Amino acid sequence: MKRFICFLVGLALLSPLTVLASTWQIDPNHTTMQFKVRHLMISNVKGGFDKFSGTLDLDDKDITKSKVEVVIDTASVNTNIKLRDDDLRSPNFFDAARFPTMTFTSTKVEKTGGTGLKITGNLTIKGTTRPVVLTVDGLTPEIRDPWGGLRRGASAVTTIKRHDFGLTWNKTMDNGGAVVGEDVAIQLEVEFVKK
Repeated sequence: MKRFICFLVGLALLSPLTVLASTWQIDPNHTTMQFKVRHLMISNVKGGFDKFSGTLDLDDKDITKSKVEVVIDTASVNTNIKLRDDDLRSPNFFDAARFPTMTFTSTKVEKTGGTGLKITGNLTIKGTTRPVVLTVDGLTPEIRDPWGGLRRGASAVTTIKRHDFGLTWNKTMDNGGAVVGEDVAIQLEVEFVKK
């Protein structure tokens, strides 16, 4: 009997800890994953991805113990120009037939003051994994939507060097400039739904 009481007390002590963790899924209908890169050194071309999924395992007591995982379908790249999108899917860039997904897995979450966060993680593109840092404009408080679900949102940005991930195709112009810029700016507008 004494062991049984100790077991119940142990469960009672653990139960508050389980309440503090929650899992949130990315809502693809209200999320955008976009990029911007220089073209001919004179303008920016923007694009995004239409298919992706991801989860946020949120530690409600200590956000720095939270984890994020995202999977993006590389064939879903969309710049609204079919010829360019086909080239981006080809071995010149994402090689979507060989590398159908790119992934991001967080390794560290830090507070940066106010509601801001810095999320460090491993980004894998075209079979190459490198650490990247997302600057996050805080996770919003949860709200209940008109259908009874719980939702939160966040905005994040980062910049990567495309050559670091094997995206090396380019041509040099007569003036010495490149057709495609090296820096790729990434902007994420994410809406999460609680599982």
